[in-house]
This record gives sequence, C-alpha cells and structure tokens, in this order.
Amino acid sequence: MFRTVIAIVRFFWCLIKKIPKMRQALAFDRKGMIAERDAVVNEQVTHWARFVLALAGGEVEVVGEEKIPQDTAVVFVGNHQSYFDIPILLGFISKPKAFISKIEILKVPFLSVWMRLMQCTFLDRKNMRQSIEAMNEAAKTVQKGYSLVIFPEGTRSKGKGFGSFKAGSFKLALKTGVPIVPVTIDGSWRLFEEKGHVARATVRLTIHDPVPTANLSREESQELPALIQSRVQSALQ
Repeated sequence: MFRTVIAIVRFFWCLIKKIPKMRQALAFDRKGMIAERDAVVNEQVTHWARFVLALAGGEVEVVGEEKIPQDTAVVFVGNHQSYFDIPILLGFISKPKAFISKIEILKVPFLSVWMRLMQCTFLDRKNMRQSIEAMNEAAKTVQKGYSLVIFPEGTRSKGKGFGSFKAGSFKLALKTGVPIVPVTIDGSWRLFEEKGHVARATVRLTIHDPVPTANLSREESQELPALIQSRVQSALQ
C-alpha cells in the first residue's frame, strides 16, 4: 500500500512538472499552430505514460506495431483490463491517439487539460443527448485525422473473463469509414486490480491486422463487432 501512495504522489508530481510544456501547448492552440501543439502533446503524453508504467514496475511487450496504417486515422478497438490500459496504449503505440472518456475525468486537475489538448471526447453516460453530441464530436475528430481508442466492453474486466463488445461502439468507425485496428491487452490487470495495489507485471500488447470499414454492406456491418471481438480474444493467454 505504501508503494501505491508513493506512486500516486509521483504521478501528480510528474503532471505538475509538465505545466510549462502544457502552457506551451495551450499557447500553440490559441495561435492556431496545430502541428506544433500536437508535437508537444504527443511527446509529453508519451513520456508521462511510460513514466506511469515504470512507477508500477510494468514491462510492456509490443507485437505487431508495424501493422498500423500510417497514412490515415484509425479507430483502435481493444479489451479493457485495467486502469493502466490507457497509459499502455499512449506510451507504447507511437501513432498519436485520443480517447473517449467518462466526463468525470474533467474533475482531475492537469490531466483533464492534457486530455483536451489530445482531442479526447468526454461522454456523460447518464445524459443520452450529450452522449449523442459527444459521439458526433468524436466523428469530427477522426475526420480531422486524429485516431481514437474505444473499449467496447464498457468497463474494466479486472482479469475476470472477457465482456461482450457492444455493437454501438463501432458506429464511430462505420460513420467515418476509417480502418479499425484491433488490439489485445494481456496482463495489465496484474499491475493493480489483482491485489488492489500497484505490483510488478509484464503486459503483452498485440496489434492485429487493420479491418476496413468503408463501403461495408449492412450484413458486414452487423458482423463487425463479433469479428473484432474474436481477433482481440485470439491473443489472450
């Protein structure tokens, strides 16, 4: 437990140390210098994510990163085992990406600012109208060239099985026509959820072949969730 407390303190200290870079990114944003903003954000977020994994004693093995298309935005779709899944994807997949996050994260100081700069979308699951507006916003983000991450299980499995992929989660990729890149996160739950405190563990991150979503038939669109789920499950131990 003591190690967990120390990790939390160092986590926020890292965010505080990055305030000058955050201000620089905000300045670029105000001036419309989008490429410069994105370069600062991607560099700092990657560094922060790897720092968080190092705090927990996590080692990440990446398989298949060369399969990620570089000439287009994509929607990464993966399983969700742990709080550490987001740092794992941010730190160990080089393609810049944002997330669809619970709106409650906006209450977290510093972190929420970085997430806005990353072009994350914030979803209020208790407000249907806001949820629809948020998904439309996410689609516009992808159309601007930003990749997004979705966890179709809807919640962390904490290493207890594998939840079914919700079909609604795939509407974003179908609406924008960008490829889906399935990803499998195996072992992240051992970093925290297994014992209720941070612990050393090795995580295997498997990136699968991209799946096209443009010009799918209605039947192909309906089969998409099951297809992606089977690929993600195939790399779990």
